[in-house]
Amino acid sequence: MICIRDRVRFVETDTMGVVHHSKYLHWFEMGRAALLRAAGLSLNDLMDAGILFPIAEVDVKYKNSCKYDDEYEVQTTCTAITRIKLEFEQKVIRLRDGAVAAEGKVRNVFTDKDGKPTRIDVVWLERMKQITEVDNTKE
Repeated sequence: MICIRDRVRFVETDTMGVVHHSKYLHWFEMGRAALLRAAGLSLNDLMDAGILFPIAEVDVKYKNSCKYDDEYEVQTTCTAITRIKLEFEQKVIRLRDGAVAAEGKVRNVFTDKDGKPTRIDVVWLERMKQITEVDNTKE
């Protein structure tokens, strides 16, 4: 699992100062990118190799709102890796009280540059398995 922390920006909120629901998906993306980076994988390297992995499915449950200037933590865990997909479980924790703001599951599928579903090479699969070993929660 990897955890990243940030603070709600004013631009991420609606007129009531509450985070717009779409921003949680942005934060989930930040967590997934951080997890790949921590495992030594670069999105640019994958794209240069002709590997794309667009989102095929997202399931989000909104539980407690974050507001302007709240600090939050995005927790990201990779729960499945195969030659055709990656699956993640993610949570956004509001740090002022430890409440779960949102939690979800995200499935990415591998495609070629034309968007056609594909199976990644075993070499890439082995490299991607490293993301299950990332744990920056021990400090």
